[in-house]
Parts: sequence; structure tokens; C-alpha cells
Amino acid sequence: MDKIAVLIPCYNESKTIKKVVEDFRHELPDATIYVYDNNSTDGTDVIAKEAGAIVRYEYRQGKGQVIRSMFRDIEAECYLMIDGDDTYPAEHAKDMIDGVINRGVDMAIGDRLSSTYFTENKRPFHNMGNKVVRGLINFLFKNNVRDMMTGYRAFSYSFVKTFPVLSKGFEIETEMTIHALDKEMHLENVIISYRDRPEGSHSKLNTYSDGIKVMKTIVKLFENYRPYAFFGYISLILFLIAGIMFIPVLIEYIETGFVPRFPTLIISGVTGLAALQSYFSGLILNVVKENRKQQFEITLNQCKEFYDLQKREE
Repeated sequence: MDKIAVLIPCYNESKTIKKVVEDFRHELPDATIYVYDNNSTDGTDVIAKEAGAIVRYEYRQGKGQVIRSMFRDIEAECYLMIDGDDTYPAEHAKDMIDGVINRGVDMAIGDRLSSTYFTENKRPFHNMGNKVVRGLINFLFKNNVRDMMTGYRAFSYSFVKTFPVLSKGFEIETEMTIHALDKEMHLENVIISYRDRPEGSHSKLNTYSDGIKVMKTIVKLFENYRPYAFFGYISLILFLIAGIMFIPVLIEYIETGFVPRFPTLIISGVTGLAALQSYFSGLILNVVKENRKQQFEITLNQCKEFYDLQKREE
């Protein structure tokens, strides 16, 4: 088992990967540095090997696929994940790791948005997207995580081995954050500086298509992790719609004794029934969620026992 494993998912980062590996080797001389190449065509893997990294391959395309393999393959006390584009300075690495090793933090989140991100990042829609995602998740999950989509994170063994990777692409960071919030894991925001990509290096993140995927992921995970609230909101909206249609019909009936808009009455009744159905669906799924959470706690304890056993064997 490694003491510290530095995880670098890469796709066509030949211009920056050598510097990234060397910088983190300098800051963390005792760490093991892994570069997972995701079908690069520009020799990223060769450069990473020459720089001293252990290079492995993930042939299923997508950052989520790479992280699934990393988390499954590597055993370490602390995991530090960074991007291979040289946007995250290595001098923050020890601060990220310190919380995991010394204070029981499950996930340290490199907070770019509280420092230099909005001045360094030249893509205004990325800036706006980060603000929207941060605000939405903190509203829905009642927390104060400062940077949802940062690729600079440190993890505990327990988090890595119990996190179910479902996303295939860049929405993986959002999934990690929501999972940790739902399971009440120990999170810590660590303010880091950020620098834009060097000239000639290009982002693989598509502002619009990947942004839509992230928003879909938030809605999907909100439904899965907060079913009572999710279906409660739907139920409330349907009740309001039913009430808006029903009240005029009721007033007319009181005044005249007749129901001239009978189709409206039927639609309002059906909408009201749908609202009730949504509400009770949320109640039932909430019980399922609580049972799933109890099972997760058992899995977490088993993971801790296995981790302690490995440490004793060393």
C-alpha cells in the first residue's frame, strides 16, 4: 500500500504532463505518481514514463471511466487527484494531503473559485457555469462547498473504496461532491491558486454539452439522494396547478349551483391525484434511501477493518 498516491488522468496532455509529474515529484518525493492515459494520440504516455511516472491505460473514453479504474486498482493511505494540464500548482499538495492524513478528512476540495480562477480563466461561460453549479448544489444539499468542479482533490482510503462511480465524463467531480454530502463525510475546502492552461494546451471540456451533462447529473442525483424533497417539490407544483384550475370551478358552483366547465374539474382532479401519488412516492423512496444509507455505513465499517488489517500486515 502506498503512503500517498498521486493520480493524474490524462488525454492528450503532452505539452504539460512532464512539468506536472516533475512538480509533484519535487513537492512529494515519497509519493507514487500514477498517470492513466485515456487513448492519447500525442505521446503523453511516453513523456510521462520518461518523467518517472507509473503509466497505466484506460481504453474506455471519459474521465469518469479513468477514475473508476484508478480507484479500483490503487491501494493507498491518501490519494491526491490532479489534472494533467498544469493548471493546479503543486505547492498546495501538502495542504491538501494534511487534512486527510492528520485530521480524518475524507475529501479535501481544492477551492479555485475563492482565489484566482475568475481572473485566470478566459472562458466566461465556464466561470458562469461554475457559479451556477455551486449555487444549485449548495441550495439543494444545504452545504457550503466552495468549488464543485475542481479537479484538485485529496481522498481518504474509505472514500475511494466506497464511492460508486456512475458518471463517464467530466460530471464525475459533481458526483463525488454530492455523494460525500449525502453520506455526511468529512469535507474540507482548501483555497488554492489557479492558472490558465499554457499556450498550445486545449481544454477537453465542452462548455455546452458537458455543462448539460453536469446539470442532468445534479437532477438525477438529487432524485436519488433526496427523493422526499425531489418528489415533494413536484407534488407541491401539481397541487398548485390543481388548485388554480379547481378554485374558479368551485366559485361558479357556489354562485350558480352548476359546473359548466366539467373538463376543467376532471383535469384538476387528475392533477391532484398525481400530486398525491408523487408525494407518497417520495415517502416510499425515502425509506429505501435510509435503508441504503444504513447499508453504506456497514460497508464503511468493513472498509475500515480491511484498511486496518492491511496496515498491520505492513
